[in-house]
Amino acid sequence: MLAAALTGCTLGQEPQARSTPAPVLAPSAQAATGNIPEVVQKVEPSVVTVAHDQGTGSGVIWSKGGVVVTNNHVVRAGDQVVERVEVALFDGRRVPGTVRATDPSTDLAVVQVDRKDLKPATFQRALPQVGELAVAVGSPLGFENTVAAGIISGLHREIPGSAQQGIRSLVDLIQTDAPISPGNSGGALLNGRGQVVGISVAYIPPEQGAVSIGFAIPAATAVDVVGDLLRTGRATHAPPRHRARPGHPRGRRPARPGPGRRGPGHGGGGRHPGGQGRPPARRRHRPPRRQADRHVEDLFGELRQGDRVTLTLIRDGREQQRTATLADNPNG
Repeated sequence: MLAAALTGCTLGQEPQARSTPAPVLAPSAQAATGNIPEVVQKVEPSVVTVAHDQGTGSGVIWSKGGVVVTNNHVVRAGDQVVERVEVALFDGRRVPGTVRATDPSTDLAVVQVDRKDLKPATFQRALPQVGELAVAVGSPLGFENTVAAGIISGLHREIPGSAQQGIRSLVDLIQTDAPISPGNSGGALLNGRGQVVGISVAYIPPEQGAVSIGFAIPAATAVDVVGDLLRTGRATHAPPRHRARPGHPRGRRPARPGPGRRGPGHGGGGRHPGGQGRPPARRRHRPPRRQADRHVEDLFGELRQGDRVTLTLIRDGREQQRTATLADNPNG
């Protein structure tokens, strides 16, 4: 059984209404091999280290006005979101940061620092191509400004959650073999043009028999969710409720939690930073399935409040179809 590990720590607080800085978006383009030193030189100033008493992770600068994107689990200590963090900038300066908002469903968070001269990264909304260059920049194990390179290994991966353990699923992830380690969480996954294609979030540790299997949240998801967090303080989600029956073809058993690990870059070894286990990453070696065959969790990232969907209900062996309009999930 493979276990996926989150790669950093976590955080969150009640946000305040503020103006919403717009991200820098890149136009769609063909895959590029890129020159890694040039990519690093372009993006290094836009990647930071995010730290607090319980751990260290990474972050990506969203706007020159001091907005930083990271993972929700990077700004958490146990089951609580921390209010204050320290952000280490590329030039070596360390500044205090405040957690403005978090979204546990997508494992994203927004941190605000009091700076108006930061260099924002450029986000590529289009998914990268499998085989395209991937460059991971972050602070693995606290080693700031670390660069690792590989390729995009796969798309539309998912890491199942566990309702019993209070762990949410992560869906529609990018898979890469660019080495991702504890502390990389919240850092940038780049293409050969120096554009952010993903936010590093998890990996399968070597003790599970894996060799360089890491995951990132797609940049398009980050752009949508962070935009919501900055505008309203929360992201809107409309996932349908679903519970697989034991023995059902789509049912999955949650993994047992392992012992926790704290300190810089905690969260390795298949364990959640707070000591909670994360179930194994679901491996999908086939192309994306047709709509009717997809697991309902695959749709989480695609559905939005106000969408109309057709539901097929099976009652007493008979199928019935109903149309429903999705509303916001008040629990996030």
